[in-house]
Amino acid sequence: MRHTTDDAARDAVRDAEPNAEPNAEPNAEDADRDAHTTLTVVMHTAFFVLLGASLARYLARHGPEPRTPWVIALSVLLAALYVLGPALGARLTARRMIWLGAVVATWAALVALAPSFAWCAVPLFYTGLRTLPPRAAVTLVALLTALVVAAQLKLAGWADPNVLLAPPAVAAIATAVFVTTERQSARRRALIDDLVRTRRVLAATERREGMLAERERLAREIHDTVAQGLSSQRMLLQAADRLWETDPDTARSHVRTAASVAEHNLAEARRFVHDLTPADLASGAGLRDALAALAARETDAALTVRLHTEGAPAAPLPALVESAVLRIAQGALANVREHAAAGTATITLTCLDDQIVLDVADDGRGFTPGTLDTPGTPGTSGASAAPRHGRDIRGHGLPAIRARLRQLGGTLTIESAPGEGTVLSAAIPLTSPPPEPQ
Repeated sequence: MRHTTDDAARDAVRDAEPNAEPNAEPNAEDADRDAHTTLTVVMHTAFFVLLGASLARYLARHGPEPRTPWVIALSVLLAALYVLGPALGARLTARRMIWLGAVVATWAALVALAPSFAWCAVPLFYTGLRTLPPRAAVTLVALLTALVVAAQLKLAGWADPNVLLAPPAVAAIATAVFVTTERQSARRRALIDDLVRTRRVLAATERREGMLAERERLAREIHDTVAQGLSSQRMLLQAADRLWETDPDTARSHVRTAASVAEHNLAEARRFVHDLTPADLASGAGLRDALAALAARETDAALTVRLHTEGAPAAPLPALVESAVLRIAQGALANVREHAAAGTATITLTCLDDQIVLDVADDGRGFTPGTLDTPGTPGTSGASAAPRHGRDIRGHGLPAIRARLRQLGGTLTIESAPGEGTVLSAAIPLTSPPPEPQ
């Protein structure tokens, strides 16, 4: 059997839903992760460049001094500590806090010995902002900035306004940029999480709708094939049982007819399982021939079925339209036989330029159309279906016909009155290709 609509709904959420959207969440997350990684690489690289430049500047300007070994040793220690940082992870843990304290203390000692190492503070701003909670991170940035200002004032030898104002400005800009970026990333992550949840809910809803639609399709097919055939066989066998002793020839005729109906019904069931066209259309016969075969098969001593056709389609009818018209005729005749107590039923197929119309009329007992399909009031579902004892729990004929017409953009009209028979009219437009069944 073909894939159910449940499968189609899953495919639509994975590949479908608009084609570019299913990858929206992974792409956004990947882009956010890539941007974060790029910033981290830049900051780490900048730190080692600044550290190396500061050490080179110190050695070039001061040469061998008593404090030179300490500066070199502290530079190597700071580089080693900084390298250990990524191995500790980004989460705030006790080891991460100890590591950050050791890095800041080593850097502060270097700045005290050689103020030019103050430029390494900018990458440390980023490290602190990434590691600590917002308030603690801002406090650390303020402390590092104060050390930078003090080191630069010591290096300048006087209260240079540029030294007093430039480091705080740089620190403020760096902090603002980082905080803004993190907030935007957090909002983006929240939106992505909300989108993922919404998509999951949508996917679940579409799966449920797909299963309901598939159940409805299966119910229609079973009603129009297996159920109708079993109903005809039951009536034929009941009639044969009543006549077996008094009229064995007629009883045997009923049994043979029931066997023929069973054979045809079995073929329909097999084609239904494989989702093929109705058996009457499978041999390549046109819709008119299929309706003629249906009329001949439904004609017996109790009911005479006639077929009339008017006009011919300008182009071959779509297979979906032919199948739907034949199934609607089958459903209507089944309801006539079961409910209408009619002696004659007439199928009229009218082919117009823009639509095809199927009329099924009978001379049965009729009914009041307003009593059908009324919520809370069990009704019948035949083309001429009078309520039996005020209740008929089967009631699937008209809903199945309406569902088929709804898929094709068609309409259903029922004209009836008690004692005056019934006319069921189904019109299917031909101006646009019919949609695929759900």
